[in-house]
Amino acid sequence: MSLYFSHNSETAAAFAESLRENSVEYVRFELPDLAGLSRGKTVPIDHVESYARNGLNLYGGTVTLDSSSNPIPGTGYNEDINFVDCLMVPDPATVSNVPWIANTARVICDTKWYDGTPQMAAPRTVLKAMLAKAAEMGFGVKMGHEFEFYVVDLETKQPLCTGAPIFVTAITHRHPALDRLMRVLKESGVDMITANGEFGPGQWELNFAALDGIAAVDRAFVFKNTVKEYLRTEGLLATFMTKPYAHLSGSCSHFHVSLDDLETGQNLFLDAADPDGMSQLMKSFTQGILDHAPAAQAIWNPTPNCYRRIRPGTFAPSNISWGVEDRSACVRIKASKDKRQHLEVRVPSALSNPYLTAAATLAAGLLGVQAKATLAPERKGLKEADSSFKKLPTEIHESLAALKADAEFSTMLGEDFVKVYTIVKQAEINRLRDEIPAAEVAEYFDLY
Repeated sequence: MSLYFSHNSETAAAFAESLRENSVEYVRFELPDLAGLSRGKTVPIDHVESYARNGLNLYGGTVTLDSSSNPIPGTGYNEDINFVDCLMVPDPATVSNVPWIANTARVICDTKWYDGTPQMAAPRTVLKAMLAKAAEMGFGVKMGHEFEFYVVDLETKQPLCTGAPIFVTAITHRHPALDRLMRVLKESGVDMITANGEFGPGQWELNFAALDGIAAVDRAFVFKNTVKEYLRTEGLLATFMTKPYAHLSGSCSHFHVSLDDLETGQNLFLDAADPDGMSQLMKSFTQGILDHAPAAQAIWNPTPNCYRRIRPGTFAPSNISWGVEDRSACVRIKASKDKRQHLEVRVPSALSNPYLTAAATLAAGLLGVQAKATLAPERKGLKEADSSFKKLPTEIHESLAALKADAEFSTMLGEDFVKVYTIVKQAEINRLRDEIPAAEVAEYFDLY
């Protein structure tokens, strides 16, 4: 599997012509940064062919910027190499409409240095490398993300409703902008399957269909950035911040995955003879996730705020456990006992990067498969109520330490990526640690 699309004059010309035939006048060349935020440049159609053929120049450290867009020293992508450019290489398979901007399309790009070397810390490249590893083992990967998010008024920052609106149909359709959003997502190439209110006031969950390989995560990238960008045109602010309110529900990104036989398409997680439909492959994959969960936690929950969600009794797993259809477990086995058999990792935050969530889960699961890991028997009862399970890290510095300590997991993900990721995240922690929280001012300033 190529880590980036290789263009020649013929394919570049065909790419540009296909856009013209669809009345596209501007193309947004986009890439996911470490946080999953879309960054890039917008190109008039007359220049698309040239950039598709030769690559579009961009600051080379863009994929490694921190959450406040700071270039972090020591990553090997910034001052170390004199802040040189990279090239964005569009993947024609990812073209989709930007419905709220006339005659405009987007295309997702990979990045490479001028010598042709892929940027191995770029999240999409990290996931492609993991998918290539799975393919070497004979596996295709089917994946899907679920995202929760809050929607508030752009000016007042107040939620669109009160109370706990989970599954209340009338509230789901109370604001016309959310109905329009569903149509915009469809026009953007996102196959919507369900929409509902969640536990928090103004919290929503819009789900889309699972897909095979990189296409599944490209749709998740388009979904998140479309939700934020489009709703702003409606006078609304959507936030995937994990825990924006202290006493309200946090927002998650449940991740669903199964492995297929590359030749036959058969779901390799299914064993009809097993009581729960679980094949030995599925069991080893699950145990791999559990074995490397402390390290993966640094990627599933990438900011200090994410850990405010990891609390017992919140449907946000706080221990390393698995269970059949148990929503409190770290890994929930979706035991349909048919071709839909798969597992769900319930730990990731809505703020996580969908490419990295997928890559980390695959890295851990495939390590379990390689080791032919034996899955510990399921324990009876609600998993979060069982105090004997090992706890997941509850602070980001703990999970980063676990990531650094898990050499096998880091090697599987890619040492260049892990180096960049840990340096950038540590810099974010240090910067935010120096800020004075409003709660501390409210607690101490006046009274003391």
